[in-house]
Amino acid sequence: MDIRIGNGYDVHALAPGLSLWLGGVKIESPVGCIAHSDGDVAIHALCDAILGALALGDIGKHFPDTSAEFKGIDSKILLERVMALVSSYGWSIGNADITIALQRPKLAPYIVPMRECLAGIMGISPDRVSVKATTTEKLGFVGRGEGCEVYAVVLLTKE
Repeated sequence: MDIRIGNGYDVHALAPGLSLWLGGVKIESPVGCIAHSDGDVAIHALCDAILGALALGDIGKHFPDTSAEFKGIDSKILLERVMALVSSYGWSIGNADITIALQRPKLAPYIVPMRECLAGIMGISPDRVSVKATTTEKLGFVGRGEGCEVYAVVLLTKE
């Protein structure tokens, strides 16, 4: 069996009056991510991890923020397109591990829905998708509530 590991990272600034989407789930929040797309920083990091494992560049190469085609796009569509690449190359997702750093709001009530949403798009069971949330103890731009950052790692397998 062949395996590949990819890691991804993404960050978005936060601003009042915008929707906050994380892991395909709308989060109740007075702030949301500033972005060309819907700003789902968790899906963006996950896409980068998958694309990295495939050695196909990053999310910006495939879905440039200069393209009108991707203006306001639902990031779940981007993940679906990345998964089509995974399949076309004969790989499958072994597991995914995502860490979201956000000072507030608290994400505990959203973790299971995020896992289920992402697993559904990737065609795997939710027990193969880990989503964890942390704060930065009020340190840095995340701690000041200025942004959200996400780290993602994936394992791809091929029989």
